[in-house]
Amino acid sequence: SLTPPFLFIIGFSKSFYIILFLVFWSMGGELKKWLVVIIQVLYSGYSISGVQAVPQVPCYFIFGDSLVDNGNNNGLTSLAKANYRPYGIDFPAGPTGRFSNGKTTVDVIAELLGFDQYIPPYATTRGQDILKGVNYASAAAGIRDETGRQLGGRITMNGQVRNFNNTVSQVVRLLGDAGSAANYLSKCIYSVGMGSNDYLNNYFMPAFYTTGRQYTPDQYADVLIQQYSQQLRTLYDYGARKIALIGVGQIGCSPNALAQNSPDGSSCVQNINNANQIFNDRLKSLVEDFNNNLADAKFIYINAYGIFQDLINNPSSFGFTVTNAGCCGVGRNNGQITCLPLQTPCQNRNEYLFWDAFHPGEAANVIIGRRSYSAESSSDAYPIDIRRLAQL
Repeated sequence: SLTPPFLFIIGFSKSFYIILFLVFWSMGGELKKWLVVIIQVLYSGYSISGVQAVPQVPCYFIFGDSLVDNGNNNGLTSLAKANYRPYGIDFPAGPTGRFSNGKTTVDVIAELLGFDQYIPPYATTRGQDILKGVNYASAAAGIRDETGRQLGGRITMNGQVRNFNNTVSQVVRLLGDAGSAANYLSKCIYSVGMGSNDYLNNYFMPAFYTTGRQYTPDQYADVLIQQYSQQLRTLYDYGARKIALIGVGQIGCSPNALAQNSPDGSSCVQNINNANQIFNDRLKSLVEDFNNNLADAKFIYINAYGIFQDLINNPSSFGFTVTNAGCCGVGRNNGQITCLPLQTPCQNRNEYLFWDAFHPGEAANVIIGRRSYSAESSSDAYPIDIRRLAQL
């Protein structure tokens, strides 16, 4: 079979293509057929892999915690860092600050949206690079400012919103005026995943925080959603329109929760999961409220809790053999301390649902990211998934 000539010519100048056109056309036969294919590729906007060459949206902005942090904590004085091996052992760039052996969910989503590079961290992104999007996520961060303080430095949700405002000012300068910037930013995708640390490193940590004694789970969810709604409204005021809100996952099934509170080391801690579900129910209702009351708002809810439930209930269907322990870590379930520097992790990493005491491994992140982008169940996303959000 003949190798397509365009495998070698993508990226040359227009004059090169004119010369090539004349040469191929004069040869006729098989090469003449490939000329037609080349023209189709160049004008269709698709690459030879079948993946859209131009991203489906101009930019992708990410807000969150350690589940999607990709280096913003590296320069902070903090215990919540992952810029050392074995973190990144399966990632092409090695340890970057991602709390995973490889890709995070937003890396997967960025790929599916058609970006040719992962969205860079706010800490190191400058100039024209911000026009493709920025990742503001910070490990240990929460909706509440005090959340995660026992771990040291972190960029709270309020801080991430402020950083986005700085980015908006830069976009205005780059594009020339506020109107052009607003139009540009309204077409981008924004994913926001906050709340996990407000439970893990606040409500269920009575040695450091009083919220667990101060509020019932219902009251705490109300307090969180009230503050979260204000933060999200501010993002909207700054120009965000297509916003995917990522629900809190099953914190009660993490190796850390199992190590501390599960008698058999495998049964999920139900009171933690129940509190997470209350928050998620409120978050889904918030999506409905925003879509009904904010002009041009297109909010969606990603049911990370439900997707994760599927992985736990049917692990073998997804290739997992271990769901209650980290691939690396220390103590019971490898869940009492996260991966130590230069620690040797498990060899069969794709068979472990969790990478460390708190975070899913790349294999799970790929599934969660794919289903966030393109729902495989009617409960995965509401009212639509990220793929359809990008098309709006």
